Amino acid sequence: MRIYFVSLGCDKNLVDSEKMLAILCRAGYELTDVPEQAEVIVVNTCAFIHDAKEESIETLLELAEYKKNGNCQVLIAAGCLAERYQEEIQAEMPEIDGVVGTAAYDSILEAVGQALEGKRAVWTKELTYLPAGLTDRVSSGVGHVGYIKISEGCNKNCSYCAIPSMRGTYRSVPMEELVEEAVKLTARGVRELILVAQETTLYGVDLYGKKMLPQLLERLSQIRDLVWIRVLYCYPEEITVELADVLRDNPKICRYLDLPIQHCNDGILKKMGRLTNKKQLKEKIGMLRQRVPGLALRTTLISGFPGETNEQHEECLAFVRELKFDRLGVFPYSPEEGTRAAGFAEQVDEETKRARADEIMEVQQQVIFDTNESLVGRRFEAIVDGYLPEEDVYVARTYRDAPDIDGCVFFRAPHELLSGTFVTLTVTAARGYDLTAKWCEAQQCEEEDPIRTGIAPAESVDPALRNKED
Repeated sequence: MRIYFVSLGCDKNLVDSEKMLAILCRAGYELTDVPEQAEVIVVNTCAFIHDAKEESIETLLELAEYKKNGNCQVLIAAGCLAERYQEEIQAEMPEIDGVVGTAAYDSILEAVGQALEGKRAVWTKELTYLPAGLTDRVSSGVGHVGYIKISEGCNKNCSYCAIPSMRGTYRSVPMEELVEEAVKLTARGVRELILVAQETTLYGVDLYGKKMLPQLLERLSQIRDLVWIRVLYCYPEEITVELADVLRDNPKICRYLDLPIQHCNDGILKKMGRLTNKKQLKEKIGMLRQRVPGLALRTTLISGFPGETNEQHEECLAFVRELKFDRLGVFPYSPEEGTRAAGFAEQVDEETKRARADEIMEVQQQVIFDTNESLVGRRFEAIVDGYLPEEDVYVARTYRDAPDIDGCVFFRAPHELLSGTFVTLTVTAARGYDLTAKWCEAQQCEEEDPIRTGIAPAESVDPALRNKED
């Protein structure tokens, strides 16, 4: 029996999807990328913000048409939308034959089987439950890049966020299980492993009584064929000197950190329920940059939070100019039902929220453009993501760029390259958010070689490509 699977939303959802696929394939289901042919369709939904909910509902309704015009017998809704709105789905969406909550994805086989028997059911578990032993995955993305979810849920109490209501309390995956999963991913060709969670920096506190992310990184770095390890979703208040030193000292750990701060104004941060103030944010960022030379910092901000004044927005703009984040994204505030912030007074209108988001990105754009110009002449190790035949160029990323959300490097090579290959490149020009580079004849990447971070000594910078300020 053929199954068509759609994974919406974040990379954490993608990990759950790949584990569900492994369960179904092990039971004999055959994957298809043609929805018309599928007898079973599963949508792993997202409900993070309003737009994500709309996309999930629209996708479910579109795919429900294959019950009329295709072979589809069963349509299953899984994930965050299914968890949060299970009663509404049962009452208002007769097209859905089964609902699988976020903590119950290990029951996907039973849910599909029951639905095929004509029994419409909801499969959910307490949001303190964590599926165990699911280290097998079926790849649904780029083969040389793999995401690994090191924990589930969140114990923070941010006023704008509905994630705890959909994902539950913080639960760390045992370290041995993560290592086993990473070994399996590497065996199938993954060379860049990306650690994700609602919050990666608290990893281990519930299992081991202390934060164990540095130790996990050290364990994962021992996997022979794993070349890069990247960490996302780090809360600033939980960043430690120990973690910074691992980023600096372990050559397999990318000097890249995703540090969502959401805002910089103390009043707004307090209303958000964040645990840092402006002064603490500056101190933490300063510590990271001082201890980890060449560190690429990504952050996210929320524009138009309830009560945000023009002055507070201007303060945020000034903060972005001052801190010069290497990467930055902005979300206009989305009032989510059931959150405290949705009931706050002084809600900002949509036009203002989006205008403020655009202004922040305009400031950040100039920061990125200036930073990229400063990289001209530098040598980097880069991972090849693909080839554009119409332009005869390869697409790659340096350690400074996470897949799908950051920039790329375009270059030509003297021979054919496979995706996942690591190459040495010299940056020749900045092209907005992206870079162009030339092939280095000496293709070597020793552990102590500065090309891993691009912090090259003066003699390794191509004199013909030096910036004026150099």
